[in-house]
Amino acid sequence: MEDLSPRPGDLDPIETASRDEIAALQLTRMKWSLKHAYENSAFYRKRFDDHGVHPDDLKTLADLAKFPFTYKTDLRDNYPFGMFAVPREQILRIHASSGTTGKPTVVGYTKNDLDVWADCGARSIRASGGRAGDIVHVAYGYGLFTGGLGAHAAAERLGCTVVPVSGGMTERQVTLITDFKPRIIMVTPSYMLSILDEFRRQGLDPRESSLAVGIFGAEPWTNAMRREIEDAFDMHAVDIYGLSEVMGPGVANECVETKDGLHIWEDHFYPEIINPETGEPVADGEMGELVFTTLTKEGLPIIRYRT
Repeated sequence: MEDLSPRPGDLDPIETASRDEIAALQLTRMKWSLKHAYENSAFYRKRFDDHGVHPDDLKTLADLAKFPFTYKTDLRDNYPFGMFAVPREQILRIHASSGTTGKPTVVGYTKNDLDVWADCGARSIRASGGRAGDIVHVAYGYGLFTGGLGAHAAAERLGCTVVPVSGGMTERQVTLITDFKPRIIMVTPSYMLSILDEFRRQGLDPRESSLAVGIFGAEPWTNAMRREIEDAFDMHAVDIYGLSEVMGPGVANECVETKDGLHIWEDHFYPEIINPETGEPVADGEMGELVFTTLTKEGLPIIRYRT
């Protein structure tokens, strides 16, 4: 597999910022996010008031622990638009979960939210080894699910050529990969294995394909699946992470150099790791539940979301 490390000149300045610079930006943005949520979301105003906290109580990043958690049930209880923090007319796009286990969780995005999402997604593709000019085959589903449109906008933002195939039509997926010769594919890992089966059914050697990078997300997968895909296609298989309540694909991403853990885009999403039983922070290196606070989202700010 070729060396796909990003070129230093391609990186955003924040990607090479010091820890202190990142923390200072996080604090500024966290203060804004809490104030925005309190002043513009009836849900958050009541939640903060009920817990006796105010945005002005945040003096340091550690003070975020004083604020209450947000749960998936909160989004369902306020279905469909009850947690939006801008007038509905400022929402340019809506995404929603399938609602298979209850009411769907609905997320709204302003123009700036969509720009930030595209920027974070572009960073993720670049961290995976992508570059401007690459052809990107998007086989995530398009629609209310965030995968297809999120990947599409990210690839365009990076300056790539997008092939918006969506999911299904596996025989045609292989035909388009063979004919259009994309360098990158963005798809669920399980469906990539179906594409691999189709390559073999057609008598094609997947190692002869143009694919150099696969960016896989939207479901759990194992290192065994990674090895199978990488060995079969002679490609890098990289993990992308996101959840619609926080943004969508591109909240975090592995880097192609190591592929041994996700890098969170901390200038937009503040992570905490807590004990799921007590809600208290755990020490570095300990297992716990991931909690996210959005730092720049306008349409649906999320404060301490229990994932």
